[in-house]
Amino acid sequence: MSDESTIDAFDGEILDLIVPASLAEIRIDRVLSMLTGLSRSETSAILGSGGVTLNDKVVLKSSVSVSEGQRLVAIIPPPDSGVVEADSSVEVDVVLDDTDFAVVNKAPGQVVHPGAGQRIGTLVAGLLALYPQMGELSAEGLCDPLRPGIVHRLDKGTSGVLVVAKTPEGFLNLSAQLAERLMERTYLGMVEGHVAEERGVVDAPIGRSTRTPTMMAVRADGRAARTGYEVLTRIDKPHAMTLLRLQLDTGRTHQIRVHMATIGHPVVNDPRYGHRRERRLPEDRFFLHSTTLAFAHPRTDEWLTTTVPLPEDLRPLVPDSVEL
Repeated sequence: MSDESTIDAFDGEILDLIVPASLAEIRIDRVLSMLTGLSRSETSAILGSGGVTLNDKVVLKSSVSVSEGQRLVAIIPPPDSGVVEADSSVEVDVVLDDTDFAVVNKAPGQVVHPGAGQRIGTLVAGLLALYPQMGELSAEGLCDPLRPGIVHRLDKGTSGVLVVAKTPEGFLNLSAQLAERLMERTYLGMVEGHVAEERGVVDAPIGRSTRTPTMMAVRADGRAARTGYEVLTRIDKPHAMTLLRLQLDTGRTHQIRVHMATIGHPVVNDPRYGHRRERRLPEDRFFLHSTTLAFAHPRTDEWLTTTVPLPEDLRPLVPDSVEL
């Protein structure tokens, strides 16, 4: 069960949260409207279809009020509009700009594309303001209208580099590199406890959790998933933690977070797959940063490597003696 009070945008359009004090005693239709941006009539329709539960019990009436600590789950339909509106107010940190693609440094807390938890203010909206041509990729049927140019993505709580396509050639080539596991993606992650081995590989298939649909889990019938890791340093205070360099061989939803939790070392401050100790990070931020991305240029085959430093909000957890 998730204990977070903020929502990640993610596949499946399922909203799942524990009701915080700030929403207590508010009508459930209004709560859904506040969280999703849907109209009250739209949320009433979702309730009427049986798509909302409180503590695993279906709620049909809009007038029911929620209480702090209840688990609210709702199946949210996709937006009626199949397009994302450009938004120049969304900050986009471009670190490498090319005719066919752009490499950006995603900020922590930024949602990549519209979903159940956020419909506006996403990274895609900011990218469309910079690169209107990205919208044509959806018009040509190459990608989802809500994700124009998105080759891969990062969770809301993860920061760091990702590449987006600006032309059909760029999208097809980069997507193929990703599918064929040619693209190299390296992360820095702080996990709970002391990892015993200096390096290792977690090779375990991942699929949607049968108990909690907003979570992923290691499942025998899941899709192949492989994560390599290397210990950079072990930390004793304020509690036992290990800083890892992680390498993605595949790119399943929440892959690193699921794999690390599976071996008993969840990512520090991860609200879905871990546990919270002394909080030293914001509510929706966990210690996972996409630090390096490497791939072949779509036209020239030149090997490109882009690296961004660990952001300031994560540095306090790393000893000064550690060189990254």
